Amino acid sequence: MLKLLIGLGLPYIGVIGMLPWVASVERFVLGVPFIYAWIFAWFVLTSGCMLACWLLFDRHAGDAAHEA
Repeated sequence: MLKLLIGLGLPYIGVIGMLPWVASVERFVLGVPFIYAWIFAWFVLTSGCMLACWLLFDRHAGDAAHEA
C-alpha cells in the first residue's frame, strides 16, 4: 500500500490535486510561467518517486525469484 502511495499517489496529488492552486499563481521561474515549471518539475519528481519505490520495495524482488 505504501508503495502505491509513493509511486502513484504523490505524483497524482502533486500534478492533479495541486493544479487549481498552481494555476492561480502569477509568478515566473527562470522566465517560465510557474504552472509550466511545476509540471516540468513533476516529470523529474515522478521519476524520483518511482526510484524510491524500487529502492525501498522492489530491488530485491528479482533476487528471490532467481533463488527459488
